[in-house]
Amino acid sequence: MISTAAYGLTGALLIAIGFYGFVARRHLLRQVLAFNLIGSGLFLLFGALARRAGDATSDPVPQAMIITGIVVALSATALAVTLVVRLHERTGATSLPEPGEDGDG
Repeated sequence: MISTAAYGLTGALLIAIGFYGFVARRHLLRQVLAFNLIGSGLFLLFGALARRAGDATSDPVPQAMIITGIVVALSATALAVTLVVRLHERTGATSLPEPGEDGDG
């Protein structure tokens, strides 16, 4: 059986990979996916932290919060993808402009 520490480390790794993808990529859909990866890592980390140390059970309150967070994350993802599609329809752009590219410096 996988230990709680392995779940916690996997969650931390997902957060790190998602943060790198969010900062390093300019394409908006890739940033949405990176943000979802960060959220998934947080859910996994939060679930690992909810596990009681000496007991074989876990606290049901964080589990309920994780399920609620998944629903909210799905809704936010749908909104973000819709906004990216609308931006592409209006401007043809699918990525953020590079610094200094739009004249703002």
